[in-house]
Amino acid sequence: MDLNSIDILIFIGFFVVVVGVSLYKSRGEENSEDYFLAGRGLTWPLIGISIVAANLSTEQFVGMAGQAAGSAGIAVSLWQLTGSVGVVIIAFTLLPRFLRAGIYTMPEYLEYRYNGAARAIMAIFTTIIYVVVTITAVLYSGGLTMHTIFGMDLTTAVWFVGGIAALYTIWGGLKAIAWADLFQGSGLILGGLLTMVLGFYAVGGMDSFLDHNSEKLHLILSADHELLPWTGVVGGMWIPILYYCGLNQFIVQRTLAAKSLSEGQLGLIFAAAIWLAVPFVIVFPGMMADQLYGAELANPDQAYPTLIQRLIPLGARGLIFAALAGAVVSSLASMLNSASTVFTMDLYNRYLHRDSSQSHLVKLGRIMTLVFVVIGCILAPELANPKFKGVFNFIQEFQGYISPGIVAVFVMGFFLKRAPGMAGVIGLLVSAPIYGFQHWQFGDVHFLLRMLYTFVSVSAVMGVLTLAFPLSEPRVMPVREDIDLRTNPVAKVCAALVLIAVTIITFLFW
Repeated sequence: MDLNSIDILIFIGFFVVVVGVSLYKSRGEENSEDYFLAGRGLTWPLIGISIVAANLSTEQFVGMAGQAAGSAGIAVSLWQLTGSVGVVIIAFTLLPRFLRAGIYTMPEYLEYRYNGAARAIMAIFTTIIYVVVTITAVLYSGGLTMHTIFGMDLTTAVWFVGGIAALYTIWGGLKAIAWADLFQGSGLILGGLLTMVLGFYAVGGMDSFLDHNSEKLHLILSADHELLPWTGVVGGMWIPILYYCGLNQFIVQRTLAAKSLSEGQLGLIFAAAIWLAVPFVIVFPGMMADQLYGAELANPDQAYPTLIQRLIPLGARGLIFAALAGAVVSSLASMLNSASTVFTMDLYNRYLHRDSSQSHLVKLGRIMTLVFVVIGCILAPELANPKFKGVFNFIQEFQGYISPGIVAVFVMGFFLKRAPGMAGVIGLLVSAPIYGFQHWQFGDVHFLLRMLYTFVSVSAVMGVLTLAFPLSEPRVMPVREDIDLRTNPVAKVCAALVLIAVTIITFLFW
C-alpha cells in the first residue's frame, strides 16, 4: 500500500509522541516496584485504556476479524462481551483480594495460599506460555499485517515489530507501557471506527450489510459449529475469560499497580465499557471484508489487512498504520514486561538469588525482556503453517494446557479454606496432561469443552486431596496496610450500566 508524505509524517509523528512521552514519564525507574508496577500509582483512565490497548492487538484485528469473515460471524464477539461481564465480576471479587495481599504477580499469591512449589510451577508455566504462545502469536499477527498491507517480508516485519516494542519496554517498564497505551489505545479505537465507517460505505450502507450477512448476525451458533458451538460457550468460555481477565499477569499487572482499590475497579470497568465496541470496530469490518473481497482472501486472517489496503484513502493510511502498529507494540510490550516480571520476581529473586539488589532486579528484567523478544521473533514466522488454524485459534487452543488448572487452583483455593499445599501443586501439574490427553484422543471435541472437562477433573482431584489431607488451620494471607481498599459507589453504578449494555447487545443479536 502506497503512503504519501502526509501519511509518513502522521506515522512518524505518532510514534515520536508515543515513545517520547513514555520514556519521559518513566524516567528514573530504579527499583522493582517502580519498574514492574509503576510505583503502584496508576489511576483509572491509564489502567482502563492500557488494558484495552494490551488486549486489542492484531491478535484480534487479524484473528478475530478472520473468524468473523469465516463461519463464526458476529458470534466471535462473545469473547469480548463475556470478557466485559467477567471483568466487572473480577473488579469486585478477585481484585480486592490481590490488592490487599500487595502481590507483584499471580504466582506469588499461590505461595501465600499453598506453598512455594505452587508459585514456582505457575511461574514456569506462565513464562513458557507467554513466550511460546502469546508473544509469538502477537509478533506473527503484527508481521502478517505489515506483510499483507505493505508487502514486507514476514520475518523482517516480525523483527521490526519486536524491536519497537522492546525499545521502550526495556527502558521504562510498566509505567512506560501505560503511558504509551494511552495514545496507542486511543488511536486503535479511532482507526477501527474509521475503517468500519468506510466499510459500511463500500458495501452500500447498513441495509446492504445486514441483508448480505443475515446468516452471520447470530451470537448463538449450533452445537456442532467448528469455531464456537453454543455448548462450548455456555460450558467452558468462562474458564479462559476468568483466566485471561483475572489471573493473567499481563492484564492484571495494571490493576496490581493501582493507586487504590477504587482506581483499580474503575479502570477495569472502563476497559469493559470500551470492549463493548469490539463487535463494531473489529467484527463488522471482518464480515465486510468477506462480503467485498471474500474470493480473494488466501486465508481468513487476511480479512482486516485487506480491508485497510483497499479502502483507506491516502492521507488517512498513516493513522491506520500507526494504530495497527501501535496495537501490536502495545500488546507485545505488555506481554514482555509481564513475562520478565514473573521470571525475575517469581523464579530468579525467589529461588536463584534472594538477596538481589533493586537495581540488579531491574537490570535482569530488562535483559529478560530482550531475550524473550528474540525467542518470539524466531518462532513467530512458523505460525504461517495452516495446521495452526489461524492465530486466534492457536492462542485459545494452546492456553488450554494451563488455564483450566490455574483457574481450578485459584477457585478451589478461595472456596476450600483447608485445601493443602499439595492440592495446589498437583492441581497445576495434572492440568496439562489431562488437557493434552483430550487433545490427542478427542481432538474433534471443541477446546472450550475440553477446558471444562479439565477444570472439573482438576477440581475433583483437589477436592479428594483436601478431604484426605486437610490443613489444620486455613493459611493466613498477608495484608498490605498502605492502600485504600474502599469501593467507590460510582464504580457500582458504572458496572451496572456495562452489564445492561451487554444484555442489550446480546438481545439484539441473539
